[in-house]
Amino acid sequence: MKSERRIVVGMSGGVDSSVAAWLLKQQGYEVIGLFMKNWEDDDDDEYCSSRQDWLDAASVADRIGIDIEAVNFAAEYRERVFAEFLREYSAGRTPNPDVLCNAEIKFKAFLDHALALGAHRIATGHYARIRTADGSHRLLRAVDGTKDQSYFLHRLTQAQLARTLFPLGELRKTEVRELARRIGLANAAKRDSTGICFIGERPFRAFLARYLPTRPGPIRAADGRVLGEHVGLSFYTLGQRKGIGVGGRQDGSGQPWFVARKDLSDNTLWVVQGHDHPWLLTDRLVATSAAWVAAAPEAGRHLSAKTRYRQADAACTVLDAVNGRIELGFEEPQWAVTPGQSAVLYEGEVCLGGAVIDAADTTSAMHEPGRRVASAALI
Repeated sequence: MKSERRIVVGMSGGVDSSVAAWLLKQQGYEVIGLFMKNWEDDDDDEYCSSRQDWLDAASVADRIGIDIEAVNFAAEYRERVFAEFLREYSAGRTPNPDVLCNAEIKFKAFLDHALALGAHRIATGHYARIRTADGSHRLLRAVDGTKDQSYFLHRLTQAQLARTLFPLGELRKTEVRELARRIGLANAAKRDSTGICFIGERPFRAFLARYLPTRPGPIRAADGRVLGEHVGLSFYTLGQRKGIGVGGRQDGSGQPWFVARKDLSDNTLWVVQGHDHPWLLTDRLVATSAAWVAAAPEAGRHLSAKTRYRQADAACTVLDAVNGRIELGFEEPQWAVTPGQSAVLYEGEVCLGGAVIDAADTTSAMHEPGRRVASAALI
């Protein structure tokens, strides 16, 4: 039987979800903690910390006086998130598994499990806000702009937002840590997790090579010179600077090399020197598999967008938005817009939703400056 006061909180063992659970307990809710185990392959203390995270979450639950259980979503994660992650990398794209994990695991599998426990709603330690008016739910940025996570939550639906609370949305990270210290939580100073959860701190290329085959090919400069050999296009991303393998090659400028293009048709990795090389700049993009919190924005609308999480908002115009596809034009060229990442749209503090970047339109072509690139095999 569902209870209006019963809330299941996703507890990761980190300080954010711990304080979120405590805040809800203070507000008089019946709080149940749920620790999600989403990855089992080579889960060891060297790279994955799920064992310690579970101990930290259980310690917090005991401290604040709530029940907690662990649930294994590894099968769902592998099927819904990791399989797509590998498919995208195999296609030469760079996916964002955190976006998919939120939509498919934390706010779907987790939500379903919580409802089965008789909960009315779920809560997490995400930094974001929800505003409800006239039966409609809006996803808003967090008050702490440096920690705002609405970018990762942009695929949530009205039904999911209706069942969700974000207790930290009005707080700053410094306030959250201070609360944790005042409460006496053992994880008050615990370092925030970084990177992709199933990769942890391990070398990314070595991890990916366990699942995807290497397929060496040429690394070429913009003038066509062969500079070296790459291990496989899947192992590089646009804008990448480190680990390319051409650091000693110079064109006289002394500037660092960046990955600029990946040509799937002839298995070529194209690199350029200089952060502001024209091949790295984009004034238009097309994105597909769009998901909107409410309704799709109409063509001609002036909004702002992020094409990667840590990016500052960029002014843009919706050139087209129909049938799950959106085309955006930017007032200022954007740097290293990457297929597979998400283009997320905002109107002020409101996150409208977003789509998966399919192609970027650059202001200079491969061999003919001034001609726009249209090849689907070139990303």
